[in-house]
Amino acid sequence: MKTERRFRGIKATLPSKDCNKCGKPFSWRKKWAKCWEEVKFCSERCRRARRGAS
Repeated sequence: MKTERRFRGIKATLPSKDCNKCGKPFSWRKKWAKCWEEVKFCSERCRRARRGAS
């Protein structure tokens, strides 16, 4: 029998922030666990465009 991986937590309880570039809210990701305080942008696209006019 094949085992299926599922998210077992409640996404609403995850911390979130607003992107410094576009202003959209984004949620915590496991890959950001060690550097969540330093994360400022929701995506690579926003990070690259950070110097442009919003």
